[in-house]
Amino acid sequence: MKAISYARYGGPEVLEYGEADDPKLGPDDVLVKVRAASVNPVDWKARQGHLDAILPAVFPVIPGWDLAGVVVRPGPAVPEFAEGDEVIGYVREDVLSFGTCAEYVAAPVRTLAPKPRGLSFEEAAGIPLAGLTAHQVLHRVLNVRRGETVLVHAAAGGVGSVAVQLASHLGARVIGTASEGNHDFVRALGAEPVSYGEGLAERVRGLAPEGVDAVFDTVGGDALKASANLVAPEGRLASIVDPGVTGYGGAYWFVRPDPADLRKLSELADQGVLRIHVEETFPLERTADAHRRSEEGHVRGKIAITVPQEVSPSGA
Repeated sequence: MKAISYARYGGPEVLEYGEADDPKLGPDDVLVKVRAASVNPVDWKARQGHLDAILPAVFPVIPGWDLAGVVVRPGPAVPEFAEGDEVIGYVREDVLSFGTCAEYVAAPVRTLAPKPRGLSFEEAAGIPLAGLTAHQVLHRVLNVRRGETVLVHAAAGGVGSVAVQLASHLGARVIGTASEGNHDFVRALGAEPVSYGEGLAERVRGLAPEGVDAVFDTVGGDALKASANLVAPEGRLASIVDPGVTGYGGAYWFVRPDPADLRKLSELADQGVLRIHVEETFPLERTADAHRRSEEGHVRGKIAITVPQEVSPSGA
């Protein structure tokens, strides 16, 4: 099969397009024909070696954890899916090795859920990591409730744009930080936009004089420091990028695969509650360019990777 891989840590130049071994299907796996994947910042951070302490690499590594595709064959212990089912997945395992930037993936069934019927494969591929992160932080960490005020940082980004929509659906008032050019986009998602940078705390205080009930940090650094002073008494603070949040009395969260959560997100997408904005799409062979674009930052929504439709792998 065709795939993107890297044999050592490094910059985008280590990504190579070529032939890779077809995946082996385990009892609890589902062989999926990948139609689209997506790029998340964690993908290039992993490629640079920053995750080696917690997710060691077994080279060559095929990058990517998000996918949308079609079931080719379920493993013998998988009654949940059948050939031809359309699925989405957050296919993260315990090491970096077999990712989703490939024609085929043997995905553990615990990482999959039905694809939303109303979304394209490119849009659907943007749900898993970003959607699970937003859903789990809002429900498991921040426990956001109707009528509360939630501050979401980088509200136009992949995780932030989903968090805004989900928090709004929960009945919360949402304030979202974003660049001036993304204010209309953030407003359309359901948040009150504020510009980030110097003076952020004063701008948020202007909208929420008593402070906010919850902060969803996707940025870290100065934004996290400012956020600690914006949380109302009994408020909650969570970060997905900076473990130092615990020093401010908050919680750090690293997303985990959860098929029930992923199925819920798929249902919300079918109900029109959740929309995925795809800013740019790259073919599989240009995954290095997709990584470069992600590393530049300021991506509105998601970057998708499309995978060519060719012959089935041997034995499929």
